Amino acid sequence: MATGHADPQRRERIVAAALDLIADEGVAGVSHRKIAARAGVPLGSMTYHFSGMDELLREAFRHFTDHIVAVFDAHLAGPADREEARAAVADLIHTLSGGSRRDLVLTQELYTLAARRPSYRELTQEWTARSRAHLERDFDRDTARQLDALIKGLTLHRALAREPHDRALTLEAVTRITRTGGGPPSGSPG
Repeated sequence: MATGHADPQRRERIVAAALDLIADEGVAGVSHRKIAARAGVPLGSMTYHFSGMDELLREAFRHFTDHIVAVFDAHLAGPADREEARAAVADLIHTLSGGSRRDLVLTQELYTLAARRPSYRELTQEWTARSRAHLERDFDRDTARQLDALIKGLTLHRALAREPHDRALTLEAVTRITRTGGGPPSGSPG
């Protein structure tokens, strides 16, 4: 393994190791030593690449939110009409809730940090704004706000339920919220 500047992927490995460790042990279980060991880097790399644990955690969670926004993009980038947009939102909820436990745990760990610390609240607000921007391509701003809350809530409920509700119920909920909501703001594509 290369050292120092000769190892350009070291910072990314540290971030990935931090996310894996958070998913396995929670934020409370992370330490510089554990992350360095998981990333396969010398302990000194931690302070070389990051000013402290807070900077590392913010970067790790920013990387995670980028991943989730990419999932939104994959599902919501192409609907052609209102019905397709509703179906895409329902599919997104089922993809997120049926996805990896890792993503579910990381989401809840980030929300817990955001409830306690304003700098993480800023991260969740940026994430929410980016998610809503996808929804606002097909729905007005207020409807997008409601859908965003529905997506987050139903994702969590489905992921943790012993018997998750089916797609038909998800689509019914999406349809109820979007039935009266207008399309995107004037001048917007869609």
